[in-house]
Amino acid sequence: MKTSFDPRYDSANSMLQTIHSSEGGRAFLLLRQREKLQREMEQAKEKIENETKKRTFSAIDSKFGGSHAEALEEKFKQETIGLVSAEEFREKRKKITDLMEEHERQKEEEKEKERAARRKGKTKLSKLSFGEDADDQADQEVEQEIRKAAGKKHLGKDPHVNTDMLPDPDRDAALAAHRQQLIEEYVREQERIKEEVLEVTYSYWDGSGHRRIIRITKGTTIGSFLDQCRKNLEVEFPELRQVGTDNLMYIKEDLILPHTVTFYDLIKNKARGKTGPLFRFDVPDDIRIYADVRVEKDESHAGKIVDRKWYERNKHIYPASTWEVYDPNKTYEASRDLL
Repeated sequence: MKTSFDPRYDSANSMLQTIHSSEGGRAFLLLRQREKLQREMEQAKEKIENETKKRTFSAIDSKFGGSHAEALEEKFKQETIGLVSAEEFREKRKKITDLMEEHERQKEEEKEKERAARRKGKTKLSKLSFGEDADDQADQEVEQEIRKAAGKKHLGKDPHVNTDMLPDPDRDAALAAHRQQLIEEYVREQERIKEEVLEVTYSYWDGSGHRRIIRITKGTTIGSFLDQCRKNLEVEFPELRQVGTDNLMYIKEDLILPHTVTFYDLIKNKARGKTGPLFRFDVPDDIRIYADVRVEKDESHAGKIVDRKWYERNKHIYPASTWEVYDPNKTYEASRDLL
């Protein structure tokens, strides 16, 4: 029987080379298949790792904080160093996830214990007596008052430094109100004094003296005083009926007092004339016994009421020659013996 050979296998060497080439091609094919399988395993491992990381660690970060999640992630990386199978990878991931869930469960148990303790404390407080509740309420009120007082303090100031020279609207307003109150009290007191009754001894002088007494208030002016005296004197001295108040003069301690001056002004200022005080209107029986120009006396002379026409006729004759108009800004001194 005749065997036919392929022209490519004409020789034994050519056939052996073909066999070796065929075996080498199969080995190469197996190697390629193994590399492909390894790449698929790596891709599957990476895919599982990425998906698990997205699902699990996003929740872990929100529940446990970034530091704890990073620690577990680092531990997972250390345990999966090198080539591992997909099954081993899943087991490691499951172990890490279980640790995280256990940690979360422990935290929930601790929170539940804290809530139970708070509820128990509230229950005990509700069983306290009424007296203790009142004490607690009083303590709270005191604490609130202390906080309010502390809140009103001006911070940033040294309490030992004198700050009176600094502007203080509250202090200025209080001082202004107090000042206004004092002014009003003073005005009321002076009005009361002006209404007090004063007994005045006077003498109508027509060359000789005619002594009389009249009762007026301290706020009366000299002009009003002369008008009242004229009405009292005109019964006994009819010539005064034709004399107006403006033509009458009141001379006290050798001073002619203006009609606008009040008895209150003379008393308040303790005014003095040439021969005695202008604020005393009661007259002793005879003051000449005690007269001494070297010693200031409080004895007073009776003021004189005269007609201006009589004064114009006799102003060059004593005693009218010694009279002068009263000046509140001038100081008068005794210059002669009292009459």
